[in-house]
Amino acid sequence: MSIMNHQLSDILAFSTIWVLIFLVQSSPSGFIAENFPFDELGSKLSMFLSLFMPKGRVLLTRGFHIGKQFLNPNTEDIIFKALCVNLKQRRWKFLEQISPNLTSSLLNRVICEFQNSPNLALEFYDWIAEKKVSHSLEPCYSVIHVLVKSRRFDEALCLMGSLICEKGTSPLKVLEGLVNSYEICGSSPAVFDALVRACTQAGVTEGAYDVINKLRNEGSWVTIHAWNNFLSHLLKLGEIDRFWNLYGEMVSYGYIESVNTFNLIIYALCKECRLMEAISVLYRMLKGGSCPNVVSFNMVIDGACRNGDLDLAMKLMEKISIMSGDSVWPNSVTYNCIINGFCKTGRVVFAEEIRREMIKTGIEPNVRTYATLMNGYARGGSVEEAFGLCDEMVERGLLPNTVVYNSIVQWLYREGDTEAASILLSDMIDKHIYPDHHTYSILIKGLCSNGSVIEALKLHNQIVEHNLMGDTFSYNILINYVCRSKHFSGAKQLLGSMFTHGLIPDTVTYGTLIDGYCKQGNTESAVQVYEGMIKVNEKPNLTIYNSVINGLCKEELVDAAKLLVSALQRMHLFDAITFNTLINGYCVSGQIDEAFASISEMNRLGISLNRVTYNTLINTLCKFGCNQEAKELMKMMIAKGIRPDSVTYTTLVTHFSNHCDSEEVIALHDYMVLKGVIPDWQTYKAIVSPLNVGKRESSV
Repeated sequence: MSIMNHQLSDILAFSTIWVLIFLVQSSPSGFIAENFPFDELGSKLSMFLSLFMPKGRVLLTRGFHIGKQFLNPNTEDIIFKALCVNLKQRRWKFLEQISPNLTSSLLNRVICEFQNSPNLALEFYDWIAEKKVSHSLEPCYSVIHVLVKSRRFDEALCLMGSLICEKGTSPLKVLEGLVNSYEICGSSPAVFDALVRACTQAGVTEGAYDVINKLRNEGSWVTIHAWNNFLSHLLKLGEIDRFWNLYGEMVSYGYIESVNTFNLIIYALCKECRLMEAISVLYRMLKGGSCPNVVSFNMVIDGACRNGDLDLAMKLMEKISIMSGDSVWPNSVTYNCIINGFCKTGRVVFAEEIRREMIKTGIEPNVRTYATLMNGYARGGSVEEAFGLCDEMVERGLLPNTVVYNSIVQWLYREGDTEAASILLSDMIDKHIYPDHHTYSILIKGLCSNGSVIEALKLHNQIVEHNLMGDTFSYNILINYVCRSKHFSGAKQLLGSMFTHGLIPDTVTYGTLIDGYCKQGNTESAVQVYEGMIKVNEKPNLTIYNSVINGLCKEELVDAAKLLVSALQRMHLFDAITFNTLINGYCVSGQIDEAFASISEMNRLGISLNRVTYNTLINTLCKFGCNQEAKELMKMMIAKGIRPDSVTYTTLVTHFSNHCDSEEVIALHDYMVLKGVIPDWQTYKAIVSPLNVGKRESSV
């Protein structure tokens, strides 16, 4: 009986709506009001429906009660009220029946009506999308407003990301839709901040900036939070120059930096190794009343460690509490940064002391602490100590993670102990710690470096078959080793496999192929790879250009290499390697004047001559029999604070032994040793040692 009543109530409700819709739509204005007293109609309908429905289910009569204040209702208002009443009860079947009359404006009204019940609003929107009730994007914009107002940012970002990435809606079009629905939804500026974040998450950098700029031009700004998000995105992309330009633009608009803004500035300065400026930002924050947090200090400490200045890092850690007025204290991240700094410089003993100090202050070492120390021991060849730390970590109740295993496996492969690496991998799987794509990359690189390229290719194929390939790293490793073996057809096959499996080759992929072809002297193929790179909008970096310059020089196309260097100068894209490669090309082709002219150009551009530059010129002078000039250049090199290496030593000693007497050779050897040069043992044994013996015998 209950089921029958429910079904009957649905039929009556649906019939009542269509009766009213028909009357409103088919009657002249005012006709219904004059000929059908709605109060009377409403009461009669109520009496009629009460015969068939329980008291608690007479919903539509209340929804359609028409008073004196509503004498001429329209269709949308009637359907709107019916929708709201039935949506509260989640009566989706009823909604499907009236779906042909659901316009975009009506859907928007319903979503906004339930903005205090975001779950219901989102359910309704999902129903709209599933049933394809509306092809308009307006309901989507409305539900985004509702989600942002209820602080459900992840779901709002997901919807905006879908609009931008899947439906191809431009960020400015999304902005227009959000602006148009802003008032009706009673929204807040946070929705525009969320749009900027959605753009950066989707990697649409220019779109994010367009949104910021468009709002500013129309007098409605995003908040400092959106700017912070955008600036952080630029730093992640490595666009530091643009970061500084847009930071200046932001400040010029009158924005006041928050702690997060200052932290981004500190990060950028540390990235550029401008540590003193980063420290000055800390003082600027303190002076301006914006107290740095532990993240601010940790970034400077980490920057000092990465720069090798561990003394500065230690001093900063000791002064954190003093500088912050006892509001900030070192945490586990602080200690881990310094432990990592000592481990990377090979001073694991000092790192262990920091760990002990960390425990004394009441901060327990975490998995990252142990992973860093184990990597430090393994780096120094002390794999047994690394295993010992792993046991200690387990005793403390900390389980080794994939990072820990990856670190030890990597160093076992570097030592050539492939058997131990395999045992450790088996142990890893037995403990249900499953390898990730970094593990597979380590395996492939380990096999390749130990001469097992065929096994590495087999493993790679198995990984690809099981869809475990997460990035291009393993492909890049294989392509590198295949190019070294000059098996370029195999490299091309790997490149094709990347596209087949949905992986886009990156700059490293193309750079490896171009470098391989250039070293082989096949500049034509290198140029073809370069052109393919440009077609897929992959921007070449300086390493790739330097490889091309090297290839041109090897084929004695030095003039073409010079033209490329000139083009790079106009792009402000060059380094010491660029000019060293060109100088070597000039020297090989016998263009000594051009080589020294390039030296002058380096000085003009502020590029310091390095050991490679001097060795190239010394070798060229020796080949042309300019003994004294080569010797003087070596002395100039020392005067500039650049110590000659074994290459310098072998070049000069070998040449002087062929063209000068023994006393001059011995004097040259003694001079370089006194200046701190470590002689090449083979050269000393073959040339200098016999001369010394002969000198002693002749003196006797």
